[in-house]
Amino acid sequence: MQLSKPRVVIVGAGFGGLSAAKALKNTDVDVVVIDKNNHHLFQPLLYQVATAALSPGDIAQPIRTELRGYKNVQVILDEVISIDKENSTLELTNGFLDFDYLILAPGNRHSYFGNDEWEKYAPGLKDLNDAIIMREKILKSFEKAERNYKNKEEYKRNTSFVIVGGGPTGVELAGAIAEIARKTILKDFPLIKAKDITVKLVDGADRLLTQYDKSLSEYTKTTLEKMGVEVLLETMVKSVEKDLVITDNGKFESSNIIWAAGNTASPLLETLVTKLDRAGRALVNPDMSIVGYDNIFVIGDASYLIDANGKTVPGIAPAAMQQARYVSDLIVQRKKLNSRKPFKYLDKGSMATIGRAKAIAQVRKLKFKGFIAWVMWGVIHIMFLIDFRNRLKVMTEWLWYYITFKPGASLIFHNETKEKEKVN
Repeated sequence: MQLSKPRVVIVGAGFGGLSAAKALKNTDVDVVVIDKNNHHLFQPLLYQVATAALSPGDIAQPIRTELRGYKNVQVILDEVISIDKENSTLELTNGFLDFDYLILAPGNRHSYFGNDEWEKYAPGLKDLNDAIIMREKILKSFEKAERNYKNKEEYKRNTSFVIVGGGPTGVELAGAIAEIARKTILKDFPLIKAKDITVKLVDGADRLLTQYDKSLSEYTKTTLEKMGVEVLLETMVKSVEKDLVITDNGKFESSNIIWAAGNTASPLLETLVTKLDRAGRALVNPDMSIVGYDNIFVIGDASYLIDANGKTVPGIAPAAMQQARYVSDLIVQRKKLNSRKPFKYLDKGSMATIGRAKAIAQVRKLKFKGFIAWVMWGVIHIMFLIDFRNRLKVMTEWLWYYITFKPGASLIFHNETKEKEKVN
C-alpha cells in the first residue's frame, strides 16, 4: 500500500519546468520546483531589456506568483549541485532532496567553444542579469563617447559595436542596437553623430539564420545592411581581448563586444553520468527519459532527441512546453517504459525579429517577412507572456516604442565612480 504520494522534482522554472508544474496541478503527486532564481523569465524578449526597450519587470514574473494556489506544488529557491540517480537524490547548495520522478529543465548557457576567458570581454545574453549588465554597458559607452568626443580613439571605441554570432539572438541584437543607437538614445547625446556609430555582425557561416530558408536569410542580411549593420560572413573569431576582436578577416576595436555565437547545456547534466552530445545536452530516449532510468527525464534545450517524425527537436520554448506536458502525462498515468508512446514534436514554425516593423517567420513551407512577420512575432510573443497584466503592459510599451522611438528603461544603476569611492 502506498502511504504517500510520489514526489516529482522539477529542476528549472523556464518554459519547460513551469509548464510541467502547471500540467501536474491538482494531480495525485507532490511537486517540488527548484530554481536558483526566484523568477520565470520570458527569454525571447531578453534582448529588448538589453537594448533598453523594455524594463526587466516586463518580461519576468516570480515563480511563486505563477504557481500560487497550486496546493500540491512547493517552490524552493536553491541550486542543484549534483544528481545521484542510483539513490534518487539531489544535492542542493543547502541540503539534499529525494525524488520518485525527476524532470530536468536547467536550460543552457552561452558557449565560447573552449575559450571561456573571452567571456569577461564579450558577455553573452542568457538571463536577466546578463541583460541588465549589457544594457548598462551600452549606456555607459555612450556616456564615455559624449564625454570624450574630442579623443578620437576613445570616441571610436565607444561608438563601435561588434556582435559575434548570426543566429536569432545575434540578428535581433544587431538590429536593435542599430536602431536605438541612431534613432533612440542618440537624441539624448547631441555630441555623438549617427554616422560615427558602427555595428558589425560577425559569423563563421556563409549566411545568417542557417535554420531558416535561404531566401529569408538573404532578406535578413539585406535588411540589416540597410539599417547600417555591417555583416561579415565566413569570418572566424581567433581571439577576443579587452576592446578587441581578432578574426581571420581583420581586427575590430570596440568597447561593446557581445557574444551570441553558441550554446552549451548546464554542467549539472554531467553529474547524471549519461551520454551527452557535443553541446553537453543529454541524449534521451523517445520518451524523454535517460538510458536505464525511466523515472528521470530531460526536456527543453538540455536534451537532444530525434523524435518519432525523424526530426531533431529544436531547443526552443514551444518544444520544451510540449515535452513538459508529454512527460507530465506519463507520470500521472504511471506509464511503464514499454507502454510509452514516443514523443512527437508539433512544429508550429519559427520567427525572428530584425528591427522595427522588420522580421521573418517560417511555418513549414510558408514564409513571411517584413511588417506582416513583425506583427506575427509581436502578437505571438506577447500572447505567450506570463499573465494578462504583463501582456497588457508589454503591448503598451511595445506600441509606444514603435510610435515614439522612446526607450522604456535607459537607467544605469551601477555607477563606477561611486563604486570606486566606496572601495577607497
